[in-house]
Amino acid sequence: MSAESDGSTLARLVAWYVRHCNGEWEHGFGFRISTLDNPGVALDVGLRETELEHVPFAEIKVDYDTADRWMICRRNDERFEGRGAPGRLEDMIEEFLRWAEAHATRQTD
Repeated sequence: MSAESDGSTLARLVAWYVRHCNGEWEHGFGFRISTLDNPGVALDVGLRETELEHVPFAEIKVDYDTADRWMICRRNDERFEGRGAPGRLEDMIEEFLRWAEAHATRQTD
C-alpha cells in the first residue's frame, strides 16, 4: 500500500512533500516535526517554491489557555507553523493539509 493510498494524515503530508520534490526543492525545503519543552509539538512546512508560497493563511488559535489541548497554526513568511499540545500533532497536520489541498494545482512539467 502506498503512502498516498492509505489516506492517513501523515501519509497525506508525505505525499504533499513528494509531489514537490524535483531534485532541488527538497535540498532546502520540506517539513519538520519536533518537540517543544512546555511540553508540546511543532510542525514546520516550507512554502517557498510551492503553490502556497503567496497564499494567505488565517491564524487558527484553539484552546490556547489549556495545557493539554492548545494549538496554534499560522503562516510565518515562507513557512507554515503549527504549535500545540502533544495530542494535537495530527490536528496541526490536518489544518495544513486542508489549506494545501484547497489550493492544490496540477504540476505540468
